[in-house]
Amino acid sequence: IYPNVPEQPEVLILDTAQTDVRDNAIWHTDVTFLPTPALGAVLSAKLLPAYGGDTLWASGIAAYEALSEPMKNLLQGLTATHEFIKSFPLERFGNTPQDLARWEEAKRKNPPLSHPVIRTHPVSGRKSLFVNEGFTTRINELSDSESEVILKLLFAHATRPEFTIRWRWQINDVAFWDNRVTQHYAVDDYRPQRRVMHRATILGDVPFFR
Repeated sequence: IYPNVPEQPEVLILDTAQTDVRDNAIWHTDVTFLPTPALGAVLSAKLLPAYGGDTLWASGIAAYEALSEPMKNLLQGLTATHEFIKSFPLERFGNTPQDLARWEEAKRKNPPLSHPVIRTHPVSGRKSLFVNEGFTTRINELSDSESEVILKLLFAHATRPEFTIRWRWQINDVAFWDNRVTQHYAVDDYRPQRRVMHRATILGDVPFFR
């Protein structure tokens, strides 16, 4: 979906002058529509607005541990569907023939799939909430109405201020985060100023609950 740095194609360019990046102004965990979502990501600030453009991160571990025991028991063992098109809708990413072809190819390569609602970190063994407003569409084992209510509750709970940090960028700052147990939000409060970030995504593993 995004352009790349020509001399280093693994690095994506998030440039508000080139690409509509509103999909980042929502709480999300990167690419959870993949069978193996990113382990982590590295983000570097290349051009910043005079004000605004902060990034927030939220801890899925802190959010899980703050849940009541009955809620933890309800969620353990449940799975949720994650979909590419929830944050990359056709009406915003298919407006030219080239963009449409790229979007259709990305959609074909990334059909909806399921991950556990509670994810176990493969290194620490700690449990984390693993649903996000950017890509999660339903909890599979619940009815549509139950799923909608529970997801709304979890989206709101996971991003409570006490589980978050906020970073105010300076040029060439580098942020590195564990995508397996966090969500993030790029604050879209600086238009029409320009913001350019470079991002590299680190390959991940299959989410599991244990």
